[in-house]
Amino acid sequence: MVHSTNIMRMRRDTPAEKIATPFRKFLKYEATSGIILIATVIVALIWANVDNKGYYDFWHIYFTVSSGSFILSKPLTLWINDLLMAIFFLLVGLEVKREILIGELRNLKAAMLPITAAIGGILVPAGLYLAFNMSNPLNTKGWAIPAATDIAFALGVLYLLGNRVPMTARVFLASLAIIDDIAAILIIAVFYSGSIKFNYLVLALVMFLLLVGLNLLNVRRILPYMLIGAVMWYGFFGSGIHATIAGVILAMTIPATVKIDFVEFRDKSKLLIQNLTDATIDKEFSAKELSIYMDTIAKLEHNCQEVESPLQRLEHSLAPWVTFTVMPIFALANAGVKFSANSIDAISHPVSLGIILGLAIGKPLGIFLASYIALQSGFAKLPTGLTWNHILGLGFLAGIGFTMSTFIATLAFELNPIVLSVSKIAILIASFIAGISGYILLRRTNGAKKK
Repeated sequence: MVHSTNIMRMRRDTPAEKIATPFRKFLKYEATSGIILIATVIVALIWANVDNKGYYDFWHIYFTVSSGSFILSKPLTLWINDLLMAIFFLLVGLEVKREILIGELRNLKAAMLPITAAIGGILVPAGLYLAFNMSNPLNTKGWAIPAATDIAFALGVLYLLGNRVPMTARVFLASLAIIDDIAAILIIAVFYSGSIKFNYLVLALVMFLLLVGLNLLNVRRILPYMLIGAVMWYGFFGSGIHATIAGVILAMTIPATVKIDFVEFRDKSKLLIQNLTDATIDKEFSAKELSIYMDTIAKLEHNCQEVESPLQRLEHSLAPWVTFTVMPIFALANAGVKFSANSIDAISHPVSLGIILGLAIGKPLGIFLASYIALQSGFAKLPTGLTWNHILGLGFLAGIGFTMSTFIATLAFELNPIVLSVSKIAILIASFIAGISGYILLRRTNGAKKK
């Protein structure tokens, strides 16, 4: 039984704490995800090198969904890369919408530095990649591989530094990575979709209009959105536009409004808690008193639901599933690369050089130069506590491109397994170099400041 003493432990957060709490939760999940991903990548590499055939055969087992005349049969990797990653992009879309509405991106002036830095961190790596691959039209399809940032890995490394880096550094990196995700979503939709089948596309658009209708009617239950979103995913899947886009579009339609504001929530809850305080719940009480007690608890729960938006509720529900299920499965299915005597030669492949130089050098260089231009031109200002060494170190961490880079590589080179293998090796090497470089630079920067 819950006692009044437990309920009365609720305290009023300061405005600063209310703003910081969602970000701390987001950072906790992303940092944890990065650590788990590292372990999963190691398992995938061991598996692929101990039993390469078994690894390949397992992930290419066909999995079939059927109902009456409807049959959808695809290999396991496709279900992971198209369906599970749609759930990943749903979470990304929710995070993007939240940041635009109430986060760091809501104020254009404050957001200009990470926006400009992200643009530089996309253009320079892509340019370096193309410089090595322009002579081969097939290789140019991978130009977006070094433009991506893996927010989970990047924040995971930053988490290892603890209090050695200011909170503004974490906010800057998270904002930059989210903008990077927005760009990646657009790139996938425009450059990595197949020929369009308009009958499926019409189905997806009709489902989208239904989702918009639910939003306009302020339907707050999540289930109708998810059911219609599943049909929309199938429409995009069959249309030729990459199905993961459905996750982002679904996220944009989830309501972000609350039914009651904080003041109303506080006042209502205060009265309800006072009822519990006055109740004789530490002693034997009558059936009537028990009924009043349970009714009060139900009203408190209802208040909590009304002060929380459906977007926030869905984001909190999805985050652990994506952290502990979706991303590890994706890493396990896609990170397995067999190393051989030819693997060293693969480093000199133009695709490999473009990816390694793009992520490990182009990413930090682009972010640093774009930030410098934005600050010198007066478009943005340097956040409190950040130095140019921080910007450069965070630029290196943004060069960790594992999940997004690997995903784009599978889209670019799915018909060329040799080049796909080369690109995966290059992504691992580049992400390792970028992560170690960023960690050392940020650790030394704050070590020097303390002296």
